This record gives sequence, structure tokens and C-alpha cells, in this order.
Amino acid sequence: MSKTINCSLTIFLFFRLAVAQNMETTAKFLGANSCASSSCHGGGSVNQNQFLVWSLKDFHSQRPVATLATARAKQIADAAGIVDPTTDERCTTCHAPLRDVPEGLRGKNFEAGEGVSCESCHGPAENWLRSHTRTDYTRDDRTAAGMRDLENLYVRANTCVACHQVISQPLLLAGHPELIFELDGQSVAEPKHWSAAKNGNGAQVWFVGQAVALREISWELAQEKSPAENEINRWRGLIWLMDRVCAIDPNLPKAPDTTFRPNLENFGLVQKWGDALAQAAAKLQWTDKQSQAALVALANTSEDFETTIPQPVQARRAERLVLALDRLVTAQKNSQADAELNRLFQLAQSLPDFDPKTFAVALDKFSQTIEAH
Repeated sequence: MSKTINCSLTIFLFFRLAVAQNMETTAKFLGANSCASSSCHGGGSVNQNQFLVWSLKDFHSQRPVATLATARAKQIADAAGIVDPTTDERCTTCHAPLRDVPEGLRGKNFEAGEGVSCESCHGPAENWLRSHTRTDYTRDDRTAAGMRDLENLYVRANTCVACHQVISQPLLLAGHPELIFELDGQSVAEPKHWSAAKNGNGAQVWFVGQAVALREISWELAQEKSPAENEINRWRGLIWLMDRVCAIDPNLPKAPDTTFRPNLENFGLVQKWGDALAQAAAKLQWTDKQSQAALVALANTSEDFETTIPQPVQARRAERLVLALDRLVTAQKNSQADAELNRLFQLAQSLPDFDPKTFAVALDKFSQTIEAH
């Protein structure tokens, strides 16, 4: 959980990566090998193969670090004024987070080049490694010992979203690809070293993840002296999406009363709203009825694509919308909408070529399919 909530620290600390937050504790990082014995998570059975799945199948284990040594990474680094992407924290924070762990918090078997490793997600293991497998331990016991509770959707989103969603403007200008992240789709697609039953309700996972994404994008924009118009449009598109979904439940915090002009004050307001929304959404007892309500609400937004709002903003709305519809349709197991949904994806694929009116017509057809289900 965020140190801003727990310790009332500055807003900046709130948005730092979860691994960086844990670096500031006294618990040591012991390294992935501490989890790898055959009697623990390195065995061959389904309930003991977590280390093997991560190390052999999950791209988090080697790919992030290896990416920093490619010619493309060197090209981006040169353009950004970075001497060595394999050691510069602007790159390693996400690609090799363990490199930033202070020497005093490194255990005997710690290896900085493990990539996004066990402790990057679960927290430094010194205080919970021996105890977390005890049958009498509850989730609260493990969390109290310092193990991150990833079944809590707010905690999970805080752990994943920042690296997968937000890239600083200097890196974007240097050629780093833009990222767009959707937490539920990522959880479903990733090779699982956990029980699929612990994924949670897909629609709720999607919603919490998007709320945290909005918070993170707002924070990043507040750090830029002159935010790029492209990034502002992404921000506006996500605000629109979250605002439409909030209409399904009166208990969800509503968007701040603002025109959403791109200035420091509004970035801060939306940042706080995104976090409040993520926390509230994570606590909901999400039902199929809510998933259907969210799906219907978003499917019936064609009029929002027939206005005088600038095309680049409309394109960003559509970009987020099609991902949302995909996860909500999946949650509702409505395969009858696949053809119309594929058409929407096709129309939203190219931002420069996006045609709001054509998209609105296709969205109406999709809505009719949903209502007939």
C-alpha cells in the first residue's frame, strides 16, 4: 500500500513504484533463488512450480533486462542523453528494478539482474519467507509480515500499472514506444504461477486498473513543464471513460467539477479522483449485474463520438473504449458481440485515421448486439 496513505508522506512518494517503496524499509531482498528449492516453488507439481513458470515462461524474468542491452535501447538512450541504459535509473526503475536496491538491503543470494522478480511484486522477503507457507497464517498475517497482498486489486494495480502505463515525456520524445495497459487482459494473458481463481472478477480488475492508470497519467503530466498535446489527449480520453463508468454506481466518487483544462491544478484534482476511484472500486462487491451495467453504459456512448470535440481526443476515447468493451464482453461471456467488437477495434487501430462518425455507427450496431443478448 502507498506510503502516502500509511505514513502521510508527500504525494510524490505515493506514486513511486511499489518496489522503490519497499526499498525504504529495513527488510532485505533475498533474491529469486530463495524461492526456488524443489520443496518450495521450484518443484514440478502444479502447486509448487511457481519459480519454474516465472523463470522459463514469464517475460518478466529476463526480457525486461535484456531489452536494455539492445541496439534500439541504445538508440533511445543516446537521444535522451543517457550514457548507459543498463545502469541509468530512468531505465532500470522498470526494466531492472532490483538494480536500485541499496547494498544494505541485499541478502546473500541477491542478484540485481533478475529482471522483474518475485520480490518486485511480492515485496522484500526477509520477514515473511519462512512464515508465509504456514497453514495457520492468514492473508492478514502475511501482509503484516511485509508480503504484498496482490489479491487486493488496489494493491495489485499499484504494483503493476505505473511501469506498464506511464513513460516520461523526454523518453517518449527520444523514441520510447507509448504504452497502454489494461490490468485484466494482462492478468489473463500472463503465464500463471498462481491460481486463476485469484485473478478476481475480470470487469472489476479492469476498472480498478484503469482508475490507477488515470492517477498515474495525471501525476506524470503534473511533472512535465510543457505536457505534449498527445499525452493530454490520452488523459482526456481516460477521464471520459471513467466518468461514464462511474454513472453505474452512486457509491463511486464522481469526477471533480472542472473543465479538465490541462493545468497543474486539474492534474492534481484528477490524480486524487483516480486514486479515490481505484480504492472505492476495489472494495465493491462486484456482480455480473454491475458488469452488464458498465457494458451497456459504454456501449451506448455513440453520441459522444458525434460532437464537435477534436478528432485526436475522440481517437483516444475510442482507444480506451474498445479495450474496456473487450474486457466487459469477456466477463459477461457474450461471444455474440465478437464480430461487432472486432470492427470497433479495427476502426480505433489508427489514431490519425480515426473517423468518429463511422465509429459511432459501428458502436450503435455493437450496442444492439449487447441489448439482444
